[in-house]
Amino acid sequence: MTVIPEDELEFRFFRAGGPGGQNVNKVSTSVQLRFDARNSPSLTDPVRERLLKLAGSRATLNGEILITAVRFRTQERNRADAVGRLQELVDQASIKPVHRVPTRPTRASKERRLEGKSKRSTIKSGRGKPRLD
Repeated sequence: MTVIPEDELEFRFFRAGGPGGQNVNKVSTSVQLRFDARNSPSLTDPVRERLLKLAGSRATLNGEILITAVRFRTQERNRADAVGRLQELVDQASIKPVHRVPTRPTRASKERRLEGKSKRSTIKSGRGKPRLD
């Protein structure tokens, strides 16, 4: 699990819509978190690649990840929400994907499958109308 140091994060605060009453027009509660993933010394190269891939549209062409948090009414909670969401992304990216080794079906499993198909075929063929020869 990789922990991102606080000094690598850049925060911008701005006014947000949504709940908050009169406070909404006065206080900058919304948070935009900017993290430069491409130049971060705390990430290894494979984690960096997976992180930028996972970020999708939240990643810029410069390799920065932008996360906007407007869910809560206070700046502190939105800031914590943005950091938590970034940490979730980094945690997900730090899990190395399991390499799948392709296998082939055994001869016995092929025979069981074909036997089942032929049984089903005889059951279905017996459902027709009887012929009057």
